[in-house]
Amino acid sequence: MLTATIFLFFYTLTLDYFVTPFLIALVIVFQIYMLFKFLDKTNRDLSSFLESIRFSEFTRSFRIEGMGSSFDELNKAFNDVIQDFQKVRSEKEEQYQYLQSLVKHIDVSIITYQRNGTVDMVNNAFKKLFQLNSLKNINELNEKSPDLVKSLLKIEPGKNCLIKIQEEDDILQLAISGTEFKIHDKTIILVTIKDIQNVLEEHETETWQKLIRVLTHEIMNSITPISSLTSTLDIMLINAISNHKTLDEESLSEISQAIKTIHKRSNGLLHFVNTYRNLTKIPKPSFKIEHIKEIFNGILPLIKEEINKSKVKISFSVEPELLEIHADIKLIEQVIINLITNAIHATENQANGEIHVRAFLNKRERVSIQVIDNGQGILKDVIDKIFIPFFTTKPKGSGIGLSLSKQIMRLHGGSITASSEPDKGSVFTLTF
Repeated sequence: MLTATIFLFFYTLTLDYFVTPFLIALVIVFQIYMLFKFLDKTNRDLSSFLESIRFSEFTRSFRIEGMGSSFDELNKAFNDVIQDFQKVRSEKEEQYQYLQSLVKHIDVSIITYQRNGTVDMVNNAFKKLFQLNSLKNINELNEKSPDLVKSLLKIEPGKNCLIKIQEEDDILQLAISGTEFKIHDKTIILVTIKDIQNVLEEHETETWQKLIRVLTHEIMNSITPISSLTSTLDIMLINAISNHKTLDEESLSEISQAIKTIHKRSNGLLHFVNTYRNLTKIPKPSFKIEHIKEIFNGILPLIKEEINKSKVKISFSVEPELLEIHADIKLIEQVIINLITNAIHATENQANGEIHVRAFLNKRERVSIQVIDNGQGILKDVIDKIFIPFFTTKPKGSGIGLSLSKQIMRLHGGSITASSEPDKGSVFTLTF
């Protein structure tokens, strides 16, 4: 049409027309304008399509109508490509949400951060473990443990480390492992943290039980023949004396004294073995739900006489008042009485000895019972050994009370911890 109009324009010029060529020239200008607009629209649509891909904007659609079949095919091709990108993006988004949910709800604490300490992501298990609502920088964990922050900032890919964190009423034994990777030009450190306190305690308990069984077996093998021999020798001496056999009195006296000494010692060792063998014979707990207040009410009469003798003040508190535990009540009473007895001995030389037994929900919503005293406390180099079987600081102590208590708490899926300062008292915490 443009070619025909131009031909007509020149044809009218040969006829010496003035107005008509002018009007035809205006039509030519309009046609050229429409041609540029046509080409510009195509270029704009193509540019818009490429920008959609560049900026991942796949909600746009293309409609090119009334411009011929080739443009309809171009329109269809544009929309098909956009739909394909939409599908790929949707699949990636679903996979991202799936991985995000997996990381957030897995029971292993996970954190990703940069070498300068800037945190990119923490999951729910990490927040729960350290009682945090949010974490912007690794250095914010300094109040929890400076050693933890130092280990996280200096951790090497593929290396593992153990960190112990002593809290007011709990102990965290953390196993930390990390890896390092790059996203574009940014180095990311991914660290997993798991509290292995329960695992360590289980292995520790199993180790001590094996040791005790071996000691019991070996000592019994030695003592039983000694006891039998002393009994036989005693009978022989009695027969010799009754038959008036020739033995001077001094010899008989020495033999008898030696036999009595051996017999006494063997009986003492038998008692020793039977006492420590109890460590491996704790009965299987019979669980039931009980109000802690009722447990405390049952304990008070059992310790009343000892409390009166020691003149130590004792108090009990439960918060909330109807707090319950699922446990073997007899075994737990035994543990609490043992802790109270130790507290009485620790405060017996104090002018104003006090013991406070409290039950509460700790910050992780776990039932806890604490026995707190203002006694002489426990030395730092001793406190790590008090749960080891046979270890005791008392002149007449057996060294099995706290070890027995720890095993009972392990059978309940809980733990027992101690914190103390010399001359400022001690706190023993049962956590269920």
